[in-house]
Amino acid sequence: MDRIRMDILGLSTSPSSGGAYALILNEIEGKRRLPIIIGTFEAQAIALELEHIKPPRPMTHDLLKNVIQSFNAQLKQIFINDLSEGTFYARIIYDMNGEQMEQDARPSDAIALAIRFNAPIFVADSILEEAGILSESSEDDIESDISSEPSEEAAEEAKGDISKIDALKRDLEKAIEKEEYEKAAKLRDQIKKLKG
Repeated sequence: MDRIRMDILGLSTSPSSGGAYALILNEIEGKRRLPIIIGTFEAQAIALELEHIKPPRPMTHDLLKNVIQSFNAQLKQIFINDLSEGTFYARIIYDMNGEQMEQDARPSDAIALAIRFNAPIFVADSILEEAGILSESSEDDIESDISSEPSEEAAEEAKGDISKIDALKRDLEKAIEKEEYEKAAKLRDQIKKLKG
């Protein structure tokens, strides 16, 4: 079974799925993308780690990483290996005392762990063929559409956005300190919108 290396392109809300999130994986050496619908909790766990935000207390995936390491095990990779009736399946592949072992997992949990271990994410080529989306534009196309000299009006708007971003970042830090992760995720999304 061919394995395709993927990375995380981003997270977005999915209005059609009742407040769930779409995790978008991007083919590293190609143009295919794979959207996977995940729950709010898993989206927060992934987003906090991607943003390098450390909550004051360990979250579930941080705890699981600590437990795995306490047994002298190391997560080597995750593999999204099956798609059945709209449900994705994944395997966590880890090394324990020199022996390679595998564990069944939901893709969202597997990816949340992969980020924490800095482990690669792989998807079966057959899944990308079935559920992948071909991206029509490359990063070079996007970069060529952006002008290097902003207009004065755009520069003024950017100054306003920067002060809004700073205020939102302060609110984000407070929300994390108070362990209000849902609020933190919303603030993070607002910051990304302003930066984008």
